[in-house]
Amino acid sequence: AGSALVPSHDGQALRQLVVVPLRSQPLLPGILLPVTVRCEKTLEAIREMKERGQAYVGTFFYDGDKDTEAAAIIAGREDLTDASLDGTDLQLSENLDELHQIGSLAQVHQVSEGLGGQGGHVLLMAHRRVSRIGVLSQDPSTVVVEHLRDLEYDRNDDVIRATTMEVVQCIKQLLLVSPIYKEQVQYLSRNNYYIHDPSRIADLGATLCSVEGRDIQEILEELDVKKRLDKTLLLLKKEVELNKIQTKISKQVEETINEKQRKYFLMEQLKSIKKELGMEKDDKSALTSKFEEKLNAFRDDAPENIVKVIEEELQKLSDLQAASPEFNVTRTYLDWLTSIPWGKFSEDKLDVRFAKEVLDEDHFGLDDVKERILEFIAVATLKGMAQGKILCLVGPPGVGKTSIGKSIARALGREYYRFSVGGLSDVAEIKGHRRTYI
Repeated sequence: AGSALVPSHDGQALRQLVVVPLRSQPLLPGILLPVTVRCEKTLEAIREMKERGQAYVGTFFYDGDKDTEAAAIIAGREDLTDASLDGTDLQLSENLDELHQIGSLAQVHQVSEGLGGQGGHVLLMAHRRVSRIGVLSQDPSTVVVEHLRDLEYDRNDDVIRATTMEVVQCIKQLLLVSPIYKEQVQYLSRNNYYIHDPSRIADLGATLCSVEGRDIQEILEELDVKKRLDKTLLLLKKEVELNKIQTKISKQVEETINEKQRKYFLMEQLKSIKKELGMEKDDKSALTSKFEEKLNAFRDDAPENIVKVIEEELQKLSDLQAASPEFNVTRTYLDWLTSIPWGKFSEDKLDVRFAKEVLDEDHFGLDDVKERILEFIAVATLKGMAQGKILCLVGPPGVGKTSIGKSIARALGREYYRFSVGGLSDVAEIKGHRRTYI
């Protein structure tokens, strides 16, 4: 009888009970609960009773209004078992003034050692409601109790039957989404007295709710079965609605994740298929191919050191991730390097007489301007090159600045290129930024 989950004693004659305080929630009749016992003397007394075959204790829930520290710790936990609070630093005293007056008579079905040899764990199943009426000893805490009975009621009353059926329906809905109590409910349902007992059904329904311990204590202290059913039904309805909202949120999140994953996989498959068919390349491959094509166009004409720099930057680009900041810097640098017409240049025609003929042919007057231009060409003829010199022509619109520039290009045998800098205020917009500051 010591291991059976049924009363091994009628319980009615048990008036002296060792107290087991509960921290998470009260223990209602018909419910199994693992409990942590820290007091060594209480644990020793339970073992002695277990050896004698009469292993019954009284479980009483802590009054949160009297113990604010315990209430604060318990309020932050959502676990449903008293043993789940074993890891907290809450020091549990057995001062009976801190416990509720009404508790449960519970049968001890199993006793096990705690971690590190400190305290132990007991598996309890409550059978009756009891009320403390006296104290026998404090070490361990032992009290005298009286057994409480439900107030008389008519089981065939239509209101009670309808409420009971609604509670059962809510329990079924909870078990569909949270099957943690399914095994216990199945075991208890095999006993016909439990299935048709509104009192026990109310207790079971209240235990399935993830509410604060004081709400369960109200159910424990309620001896009017109809009122107990009403309170349990209210808690169950709230729990069902909460589970519906939770299920809805979970479903929405899963659908969003699944849709994003589906799109991602499809896009990756599409890229792979296009790449295999040669229809499309990824951004990095496309950029590398573009720069390689531009390099091959002038590889034979460009200086060797320029080709080497471009190849090194191409290798660097292929190694970088597209999300890296350095990737855009390298891409811009390569774009600039491959846009310059390496190896393409024209022969300068440094002939002062020819230049004078061209200038006189294109423009009448402007003798001082023509003289300065001819001086520039004469110096370039003596040096053999015309590099590093800039001529600045200043004047209002329409006096011939642009046309004289065209004449200079024709006199030197160069291509004319007009580059407008109107509206630019920063020299970096023309010369570009140094790569160090990017």
